[in-house]
Amino acid sequence: MRIVIANDKVAFELKKAIVKKLHAEEYDVVDYGTMSSEEPCSHTEAATRVTRSIRVGEADRGILLCGTGAGVAIAANKYQGIYAVVAESVYAARRCRLINDCNVLCLGAYILGEPMALEMVDAFLTTGFAENFEEKRAENLKRQRDIITEIEKDNFK
Repeated sequence: MRIVIANDKVAFELKKAIVKKLHAEEYDVVDYGTMSSEEPCSHTEAATRVTRSIRVGEADRGILLCGTGAGVAIAANKYQGIYAVVAESVYAARRCRLINDCNVLCLGAYILGEPMALEMVDAFLTTGFAENFEEKRAENLKRQRDIITEIEKDNFK
């Protein structure tokens, strides 16, 4: 699985730890984030780098980091086909994949400690959409995802 990651300068240290984990687990990682805590990069720029990579098929999933996760999530969700969610727990990181088929995980460096963030990344990357649900529930989730796609078609013109 190819993962694209980006951050603003506030989240540099957390991004560095996540990239190290992803490399150790042999994920294919593309890092579009800052390379130091001094290098300027806005949350909108980070989000644009990740979303464009996913939209053109260069990556399967993305991880975005800023101070709270909110800025990158707002910016990322302006792109059709991007489903970015701010998560502040392992449970939320798992459920955003399981229930919503989220393709971008947004994390806040001011909010999360490194161990929690690493667990959340693992949950996000190892959980499949609608996995282990009874057929009726899985079909309903897929219908809901299709409805979201139709909403996008109406609103992203």
